[in-house]
Amino acid sequence: MRAALAILLLIPLSACEIVYKLPTRQGNVLEQKELDQVTVGMTRDQVRFLLGTPIAASTLTDARWDYFGYYKPPRGKAMSRTVSLYFSGDQLVRMEGEKLAQNIEAEPDAKTLKAEQKKDKTEDERAKERKDGGIIQPPDQQDHPAPEQE
Repeated sequence: MRAALAILLLIPLSACEIVYKLPTRQGNVLEQKELDQVTVGMTRDQVRFLLGTPIAASTLTDARWDYFGYYKPPRGKAMSRTVSLYFSGDQLVRMEGEKLAQNIEAEPDAKTLKAEQKKDKTEDERAKERKDGGIIQPPDQQDHPAPEQE
């Protein structure tokens, strides 16, 4: 009877903030290294190869492509970004939003996140190691003390 009561009391506690929340990513994945490769004068096909298909293209004119990116990490504030590309014929003539504002942090890519996690793990392991203080002397000087000066 006590075990059943204990289980019934513990079930509501199991739902308290233990659930992992996945990061939310919507729209285009806009990475700065890919945006840096886009230059004025590129063709539509070259831009589409680098950035993918735009989320929004004007229905009235095909001279403007808009890329929208939204990212919300499990813990932290949401980030959104809009990049607009303007074409004249088949050539890119103008870009807006391709550079990040100075006060906005860029979302790290998967390689950077993995490298940071590996670095943190290595630092944690090194911090746990016991370090002996003092001076390390070469083996040949350990048996023979240094001569005293007068």
